[in-house]
Amino acid sequence: MIDETDLVARARAGDGDAFGVLVEPHRRELQVHCYRMLGSFQDAEDALQDTLLSAWQGLDSFEERASLRTWLYRIATNRCLNARRAARRRRAKEWDIPDVEPPEPTGMGELPWLEPYPDALLAGAATASPGPEARTEQAEAISLAFVTALQLLPPRQLAVLILRDVLGYHAREVAGMLDSTVGSVDSALKRARAGLRGRLPSSGEREPAPAPDSPAERALVARFVRAYESADIAALVDLLTEDVTVSMPPIPFEYAGRDAVARFCAAIIRPGRTYDLVPTRANGQPAFALYVRVADDGLRQGTGLLVLDLSGDRVCAMTRFERSVLPSFGLPPSLPG
Repeated sequence: MIDETDLVARARAGDGDAFGVLVEPHRRELQVHCYRMLGSFQDAEDALQDTLLSAWQGLDSFEERASLRTWLYRIATNRCLNARRAARRRRAKEWDIPDVEPPEPTGMGELPWLEPYPDALLAGAATASPGPEARTEQAEAISLAFVTALQLLPPRQLAVLILRDVLGYHAREVAGMLDSTVGSVDSALKRARAGLRGRLPSSGEREPAPAPDSPAERALVARFVRAYESADIAALVDLLTEDVTVSMPPIPFEYAGRDAVARFCAAIIRPGRTYDLVPTRANGQPAFALYVRVADDGLRQGTGLLVLDLSGDRVCAMTRFERSVLPSFGLPPSLPG
């Protein structure tokens, strides 16, 4: 059993290995916390490294009245708030799909910095159970819809909601983390919950998604892949809900409704432009690396990552990310013939 007190003492004396052992159990969950705060996998990794460096340099300020985990969350939360204030965010890009003319979008996105989070890394983030005040299911708390809605909240409301409803910290603990008061935390949480309700569908508005890797999910995903790879637009559209949406950060174009999404799919997926879909998972949802055949020798070039949001036996949202996210999922930029 690890003696945390001994490790803290050794780390304070300059033992970097002891510090590594001390923080390693919390590393992945801190990265997920930073991801929820910032909405970007790369920004989250930067914030995590900043957090660990600050903890190493400021270990003498750890008074051990709260747990090490709580102290680390305090540092991570404030580093993320600083990053939000600095506004070093990715800018929206122009259309980046060669030889494709996009249809007129129905709306414009607000979050060009949004990135997916690989499911392969989530297992290491589940080491600590949420506290007694948590009220948001952990699967929901990492979904793209939830993370997107979080990004539209004011920064302190965002921080309070994550610390209280996702991680389950008491109001008094959150007030200490944010150098605030319990009354201020309660007020921010009330406003954040109201803001979140306005951006997420209520439980009665949409059928629940099939369980991950269940027969129902596998069957729906298989139908989607067949339709996409065979450029069968009619079969693909048949799998969509009436209120389906498509977004593609950092490109700001958004498409809402089955008719608009059908026009988008027809522009992207057409005879002569053949795709191969390589399965993966992101944010607890089915996802696919998209590879398009660009040469007679069968070379397939990665064009992006598509994440599906499911409702019952239909797809209710598709989010396409640019190909720069593929390495985070252990996926190559291209596939040989």
